[in-house]
Amino acid sequence: MSNGPGNASGFAPSHDQPIPYLQRVRTYYQALGYGAPYEWAHYAEVPFHRLQKPLAECRVAIVTTAAPYQPDKGDQGPGASYNAAAKFYQVYSGDTASDPDLRISHVAIDRKHTTAEDIASYFPLAALRRAAKRGRIGEIAPRFHGLPTNRSQRTTLETDGPEILARCKTDAVDAVLLVANCPVCHQSVSLAARLLEATGIATVIMGCAKDIVEYVGVPRLVFSDFPLGNAAGRPGDLNSQEATLELALALLDAAPAARTTVQSPLVWSSNPDWKLDYCNIERLSPDEIRQRRADFDAQKTVARGLREGQGEAGSS
Repeated sequence: MSNGPGNASGFAPSHDQPIPYLQRVRTYYQALGYGAPYEWAHYAEVPFHRLQKPLAECRVAIVTTAAPYQPDKGDQGPGASYNAAAKFYQVYSGDTASDPDLRISHVAIDRKHTTAEDIASYFPLAALRRAAKRGRIGEIAPRFHGLPTNRSQRTTLETDGPEILARCKTDAVDAVLLVANCPVCHQSVSLAARLLEATGIATVIMGCAKDIVEYVGVPRLVFSDFPLGNAAGRPGDLNSQEATLELALALLDAAPAARTTVQSPLVWSSNPDWKLDYCNIERLSPDEIRQRRADFDAQKTVARGLREGQGEAGSS
């Protein structure tokens, strides 16, 4: 930040720091009338597994919370409103030799400051392919895996996480990149990373909600101080995406211990005021709060029906 009036020391504004998502989300949903705050997962002990061979010989997988595009489920394109109909509730896998069409309209990204127009900003397969081509990693795993964003920690720990682990073991994976999008996504991938790490697979989370991931307690985190939905780099910015992936790969290689966080030096904007908006109840009028409550209730009804239907249909 450059010097400004009354800022002769060149200090950044006080709000130019990682967004406090835990506090924001808690206050937001209480203001909407949902009662007792959500209890986020929190651990004192964190598993840690070093790579057992050079990264240039490792098979690396991606775990994502992005959802496959479903043409019959409404708008899921760039700038789409939150769309609970596009959610998924079972782990899925996809072929890394293809170019999957994955979207993030089903989760609570920062829709005011980003649009999810570039899949490479939240799903780093293209950057990982380039890393494999130049020998930075040994190879990409044959499949990537989709992890449901689930507020139920028990479901993630007892169902979805173990399924991710089983699929990674089937694919003989040495390391996993877990890429988060919304606040709950950050918790879900953190829980999955702990399971993977505890059974001998090195992990690194790429995320934009630093406080949530660190509160859960994970082995490695690459934190990008960007709006939610851009954990793999700035949209349309190849250099940013390459740099963010390299931070993750370097952290896999060199993290000295559990709870190692590396913050990307990249910035979203020279003006940090965007950080004041997400789930900030102080910036909403009473009418806006009432409308958001009504909208959220409607989306919950859609999601409940979808979850029950997918449960009956079984795993994908």
